[in-house]
Amino acid sequence: MTIRRLPPTLVNQIAAGEVIERPASAVKELVENAIDAGATDIDIALEGGGAQLIRVRDNGVGITRAELPLAVERHATSKLMGEDLLAIHYLGFRGEALPSIGSVARLAITSRARGAADGWRILVEAGQVGEVTPAAITEGTLIEVRELFYAVPARLKFLKTARSELHQVVDVIERLAMAHPDIRFRLSHDGRSLRDFPVVTGDWFAAGPVRLEKILGRGLAANIVPVEGERDGLKVSGFAGLPTYHRATSQAQYLFVNRRPVRDRLLLGVVRAAYQDLLARDRHPVVALFLEVPTEAVDVNVHPAKAEVRFRDAQAVRGLLLGSLKAALHSVSQRAATTVADSALAAFTPEALPQQRHAAMQHAFYDSAPPASLWRQAPLMPFAPAARGSLARAAAPPDTEPVAEEFPLGAAIAQLHQTYIVAQTREGLVIIDQHAAHERLMYEKFKASMEREGVARQALLIPEPVELEEAALERLMARQEEWAMLGLVLEAFGDRALLVREIPALLGDTDVAGLVRDLADDLALYETGMALADRLEAILSTMACHGSVRAGRRLTREEMNALLRQMEATPYSGQCNHGRPTYVALKRSEIEKLFGRR
Repeated sequence: MTIRRLPPTLVNQIAAGEVIERPASAVKELVENAIDAGATDIDIALEGGGAQLIRVRDNGVGITRAELPLAVERHATSKLMGEDLLAIHYLGFRGEALPSIGSVARLAITSRARGAADGWRILVEAGQVGEVTPAAITEGTLIEVRELFYAVPARLKFLKTARSELHQVVDVIERLAMAHPDIRFRLSHDGRSLRDFPVVTGDWFAAGPVRLEKILGRGLAANIVPVEGERDGLKVSGFAGLPTYHRATSQAQYLFVNRRPVRDRLLLGVVRAAYQDLLARDRHPVVALFLEVPTEAVDVNVHPAKAEVRFRDAQAVRGLLLGSLKAALHSVSQRAATTVADSALAAFTPEALPQQRHAAMQHAFYDSAPPASLWRQAPLMPFAPAARGSLARAAAPPDTEPVAEEFPLGAAIAQLHQTYIVAQTREGLVIIDQHAAHERLMYEKFKASMEREGVARQALLIPEPVELEEAALERLMARQEEWAMLGLVLEAFGDRALLVREIPALLGDTDVAGLVRDLADDLALYETGMALADRLEAILSTMACHGSVRAGRRLTREEMNALLRQMEATPYSGQCNHGRPTYVALKRSEIEKLFGRR
């Protein structure tokens, strides 16, 4: 075989396979170029999900006539002044996007540099660059991409439906809009406006929720908490959703590094760790987190799409982010999402009832009296003496009953179905799931005891050897002291094995080798061991579940109020260990609306 140089057009098409995977990739690159150009108004128009047409118009600094041919030349960029790849202050820097797009589509760039008298235009079709010609345009740049992948028809087969591709573009624009509230973004498809994000001014913590609600929907502001932290030149800010405000997928997790949208495994792992005992395993929190890192401490040149990053000190980043998230969640640990109350109110309204059942209820209440046979079929049951005593105590509380206005969760006034506690508050009423609430109380008690007294260890009669790959063994032994604090004592045993001498007593009879291998896998995936902590917390959660007040148990007024007071003093009492809400709060004004008083 003879070694030969590939023609430039083929080189660009190969590069396009990494940089331009679908219309959303092209939109991302073009909009990021507009942001880097200092634009404050960016308009994106699509046809056919972006496969037929992508048009991006901005009011940035523009491109001069002399620079237009360079703009479509591979590895030509205005964003990397020196040769230091860690000194990157722009979203783009590789100089690959425009030539990659031009190699697989029909690309037209029309631009007028700021302060210039004339505008200019250049065409690129399947890698063939045309001449620069005069064009009429105001200051800024207009880029049109037509018939994406027409030059490589095989790639067209991998595109999905226009609707699916459009959803990907919308997600790209929403993430960029979230990171840049000082820029207006408009998106239209086939002539129909889809998104319009006006400029948001003012302090980010005050103005941020305005743009977040435009993206994630109304009601978000009432269900998020600010996140803020700073340490050793690293800074994190943003918002985290309450544990009871969650989604079925991780799509609503927005992570940014130096205002660059990323999907980083380390950061996603930290979010999971912060919520790990607050959410059900199949639910995902809502977060928008912005990490500011010195450019020399982060490498954004990991992948051509620039969606992944690598940190110089990953543990420092993880520690700051995890600590800030946990502190923010702890500050609202007794709060439950307003969506819980909204769902409850919706269930109370007549419109929530099936139409036939609603009509039957209206007939029964307004048209006729119940038939006599109904009374004969359902005789009244007498109260048992014990039940009468409990009801009497509920109806006539002792003088020592707490006053509702004195406590956030109010004072208990009744128990429903021996499962739910009804309490009166200053602003309305609260309904508490007694088992879920007490389960969280017991769980936090067990956790505090474990932190205070340490993890009890169980020595193995015969230490168990576990064989691992060298890299996995090195990762595990580097955290030997941390595992010992959690009750797992490891000892090196040759080049490719270790000995397990002690395990946490709570785990009981467990698969020791499987546990160690899971830890090694977690370290490789998330750069932090989660499996052991997960297993310990699962044991604690099980103990708490079995040790808590069960549904169906009748409680005295004093027991109910004691439970409420403990909830007010216990962190994360707004949700049980499985992520379900422990209470629903309804304001008096909301109750009055149900009865037409407002």
